[in-house]
Amino acid sequence: MSLALLFPGQGSQFPGMGRDLAAAYPEAARVFEHADDILGFPLSRLAWEGPEDQLLQTHNAQPAILVHSLAALAVLRPRLGSSIACAAGHSLGELSAHAAAGTLLFEDAVRAVRRRGELMREAGRARPGAMAAILGLGEGEVREVCRAVSGKGLVCVPANFNAPAQIVVSGDADAIDRVLALAREAGARRAVRLAVSGAFHSPLMSAAKEGLRKCFRSLSFGPPEFPVFSNVTAGAVRDPGLARRLLVRQLTSPVLWSQSVRSMVESGVERFVEVGPGSVLRGLSRRNVRGVNAVSVGTASGVAKLFPDPVAAGSGP
Repeated sequence: MSLALLFPGQGSQFPGMGRDLAAAYPEAARVFEHADDILGFPLSRLAWEGPEDQLLQTHNAQPAILVHSLAALAVLRPRLGSSIACAAGHSLGELSAHAAAGTLLFEDAVRAVRRRGELMREAGRARPGAMAAILGLGEGEVREVCRAVSGKGLVCVPANFNAPAQIVVSGDADAIDRVLALAREAGARRAVRLAVSGAFHSPLMSAAKEGLRKCFRSLSFGPPEFPVFSNVTAGAVRDPGLARRLLVRQLTSPVLWSQSVRSMVESGVERFVEVGPGSVLRGLSRRNVRGVNAVSVGTASGVAKLFPDPVAAGSGP
């Protein structure tokens, strides 16, 4: 069965993430150990023990999610064989997807996502912003309420097209407050602010782009083993130079997640395997394509459920 790997983005982190996986599978433990060595501090301890307020910080959450995802992949990949057709990741998860595909070396991906988080944190401090989730309005309606509050120095734009009638908006805090009120007046089923440190995937992140571009110029991007679907275009990316450019553009561009899922299904994908913490992308896959086969694997029990045969699953240490 042709499958796509999906990698989660920020917001999926939680204290304890990846700990049971590393305890059960030596290959997962080695991924965390390697990341600790690369970064020069115990990221694994922060991921496994917290404190939560430190783990929530953008420059810590992003590498923790990437490393957990790639630790889970280290366990899964020999068991998936040649069935992997493509990959995609939500926001920072797109870097995890490129690391999985071999576009980026593991060492480079860990350093890059740490730097990405630092740059986004700095941009958020320089121009504070906010994000909000709007459920129950269509794309056109969300764009209209964003236009209604933008102008006179305020910015508000759609940031994540996650599923039909599930859209995240991003921009200046005052604009987001006004959008929440307008969205409710327009009939939104729910409109809530998100617990984030900046206006991600909006023009307010422009200050981070040059720093990320400089970071990527120092890294070697190679041809991926399988295509990675871009957040910016919702299309398959096979060219390493294009991958580098799109990952920079992604900072200020909306995440076209709903379209990406449909594009992967149209390309022949029959199953989605979410790799890493949480199960958000599994749920979104099912909302975007009715009846799609989707599973989440980020824990030892998740591996055992996907591969119930003890020989196939591995016995752990």
